[in-house]
Amino acid sequence: MLTVFLAAVLFGLAFVVSPGAVFSETLRRGLSGGYRPALLVQLGSLIGDALWALIGLSGLVLLLSQDSVRVPLTLASATYLAWLGVQGLRDAWQPPQQGEEGGAQARSAFAAGALLSLSNPKNIVFWGALGSALAGIVEGTPTGEQMLVFFAGFMLASLLWCFVCAALVDWLRRNTSLLWHRLSYAGCGVLLLALAALTLRGF
Repeated sequence: MLTVFLAAVLFGLAFVVSPGAVFSETLRRGLSGGYRPALLVQLGSLIGDALWALIGLSGLVLLLSQDSVRVPLTLASATYLAWLGVQGLRDAWQPPQQGEEGGAQARSAFAAGALLSLSNPKNIVFWGALGSALAGIVEGTPTGEQMLVFFAGFMLASLLWCFVCAALVDWLRRNTSLLWHRLSYAGCGVLLLALAALTLRGF
């Protein structure tokens, strides 16, 4: 069980630390609002992470690989990524005033993280591979207890990264210049638009 748990933690860290749409949105919102909105984007993404983990471990990923499910999900994801990319470029042109976000904006940050994670079709591929990896780790069909331990390890790593990532973004906000902020907004915008294009290219 310890091997399964540690493997899940490592897989979880590899999944959440890799740069992508959630990190870009965390950086964009964190540079303008600080620690709290950055953390809320990360915490929101846990909803999608947990759902995809459960889907992958239960074998439903095979169903989601069907075109009738995959195509609408891909289109929705690409549209949302493109919209966020445009927001990033807008912030680079006219940086938002810094300050803690209010209630509505905080809910928006949480929802953005959740939507980015839920609508990411790449999770189908990731969890399809990870389900096979778990079978290899336990040398056979994993039991319900082993899947639960794996899920717990994966989510623990994801949760810890939320706080680390938000703290790093807040540190950058406080210790870098406005020019760096504008370049970061622009970089996030370009990355999100590129991810949207790659998402469409994938199908």
